[in-house]
Amino acid sequence: MTPAQYDAWYDTPRGHWIGEAERGLLLRLLRPEPGWRLLDVGCGTGWFSRRFAADGHGVVGLDVDAASLAFARGRASAREAYVRADAVRLPFADAAFDAVISVTALCFVAHWPQAFAEIVRVARARFVVGLLHRRSALWLAKGRDGGAGAYRGAHWHTRAEIAEALRPLPVRDLRFGWAVFDPDGSPAARAIERMLPDGLALGSFIAVAGEVVR
Repeated sequence: MTPAQYDAWYDTPRGHWIGEAERGLLLRLLRPEPGWRLLDVGCGTGWFSRRFAADGHGVVGLDVDAASLAFARGRASAREAYVRADAVRLPFADAAFDAVISVTALCFVAHWPQAFAEIVRVARARFVVGLLHRRSALWLAKGRDGGAGAYRGAHWHTRAEIAEALRPLPVRDLRFGWAVFDPDGSPAARAIERMLPDGLALGSFIAVAGEVVR
């Protein structure tokens, strides 16, 4: 799949609904203050970065894939910048950003606990990380036996292992939330999404947010 094809998926009705459901959960958990400087780790084509920038934040998107970054730069606003680097070795000073965001990127990072440590290191105040959730209908359909399609090779996380990875880090007030309970994107799925609380641990998308202790 090319970067253009990947990004275009978010323009489909199902893709747009899933993207906005995930973004809404991330923002509810993170609670960014106006004008914060954000880092988006594993930004890919910049679909989420562009929306965070449209909210009035300065955003640096980071990814290892040069083609995806080229696509993102071609659509960037003045509030966006893009950097090529590895999530486990972020090229920034401690507390360089007000907050750090990552959206289903660490699922494809072999040493994802180290990426969590780097995210916490460069965040001044808060962080939020969204991941694929193992205890979900989507995992049953797409995640078993090594995964299928775009999910091939992904690691599907549980709340317990995320909490364990964060346990030795200088963080507090961890908050978990879930979204995309029925990933088929049908009208019924959208209605279900509106009715179910973020705290119901059955969504395909799990997010964790916290405060960084400085």
